Amino acid sequence: METALFKTDKTIGNLLILAGIALFIPYSILSATFEYPVILRQDVGVILTKFHEGGNSLIWTWWAFAMVGLPLLPAYVLIGQKLENKLPFVRWATYIGVISLIVQMLGLLRWTFVVPVLADNYLTGNEMTKEAAKVAFQVIHQYGGVVLGEHVGQLFTIIWTVMICYAFEKLHLMPRWLTRFGYGASAIYLLAQPDLFATVMPDFPVVDLAGFIGSTLWLVWLIVLGFKFRQRGSLQRGSRG
Repeated sequence: METALFKTDKTIGNLLILAGIALFIPYSILSATFEYPVILRQDVGVILTKFHEGGNSLIWTWWAFAMVGLPLLPAYVLIGQKLENKLPFVRWATYIGVISLIVQMLGLLRWTFVVPVLADNYLTGNEMTKEAAKVAFQVIHQYGGVVLGEHVGQLFTIIWTVMICYAFEKLHLMPRWLTRFGYGASAIYLLAQPDLFATVMPDFPVVDLAGFIGSTLWLVWLIVLGFKFRQRGSLQRGSRG
């Protein structure tokens, strides 16, 4: 039983590290080649034109961005299974975490299977087709991106992080500085939410770069958490040996 627990810690650690590092790769590529995430709030015509110029490589980059986070699904579940018997609320945290991953993946996949069609229609169609493509993009972007990916997905990610950090504190599983890091990253990440309301209420106050800084710090926290889980597995196994 204890050997299985040690292996579980190392598995969780490996999954968190893999996903965290893997997410940095397409994110960095999109930042360099597509001006992501700044481009999300630019004029629709600018977005569709730049997307069309990116070609197939940009489509594959968005697909990779949607898929590389999949290792987090089993990681969230394994963390939940590890803690929920001691703290029942962790089960709810697991549900919230899994939902956050799924809706963010669905939101990102619009760039692979929907936006390419709209970008092609915008660049090659007549004036009526162009206007229709712009309207269609606004609808899918607002719902798939703002509502699902950025609002529900990111908000649920923040909630999962805070709940899990609280569980780590209660059970003394992780260093206090790491849980504080998680709280801090979540707080900054939360400051990106007003930007979403500003898409429908232009005068709504926003905090520039909160999304970029918050998401980057969250990924760093995730990777460090992964190494701590690996360390726990190795130390516990060594103490038994």
